[in-house]
Amino acid sequence: MFPPASLPFAEALAEDRRARESEHAWMLGRFVLPASRLSELPQDEHRAFAVVESRGDDKIEAQGEAIYVEGRAPEHIASRGVRAKIRCGGERIPSVEELGEFVRGCRQLCVVFKATAGLHHAYRTEAGEHGFLNLLAAAVFGDEEEALREQPPAFALDATSFRWRDQEALPGRLADVRASLFHSIGTCSFFEPVEELDALGIL
Repeated sequence: MFPPASLPFAEALAEDRRARESEHAWMLGRFVLPASRLSELPQDEHRAFAVVESRGDDKIEAQGEAIYVEGRAPEHIASRGVRAKIRCGGERIPSVEELGEFVRGCRQLCVVFKATAGLHHAYRTEAGEHGFLNLLAAAVFGDEEEALREQPPAFALDATSFRWRDQEALPGRLADVRASLFHSIGTCSFFEPVEELDALGIL
């Protein structure tokens, strides 16, 4: 429902249902929609939602009891007991240094974050778009700027572990990172990242 897809509500719900019925539905999280559109949901739509709205000067995304605040520094978020949300694309792509500093700040201050916008690709692109595997490596292994700049075939991911060159993170470590630091990504396309992971031989 958000740019660049900007699908009409009914089409967005239909695309979400198609994703939930696919073989890779286990990767799918919540359907994100503006609070102003909640009343338009069908009565029989039994689905977990993330609701986006403005509260004062803040842009908020509510996922159940978890509240994500967009566009604020980790220091600001840590003092409020909420989670952080960073945009990795769209109108503006943060630099490697900016994104690396954000991840490092969240780690140091024990702030959980979600990344959204522009994360359609597994690896960083020539156009400067960030890769979601790069971001995962930055969160899991540290060396944030180096991880964010990596190109194929730097990463490997399967049921046994996530690997970055000579470093390895087992499933328990990945679960810990998801719970304590990097929770999820948001993207207007579910199938585009899935197809790229498939092409890389990860799925």
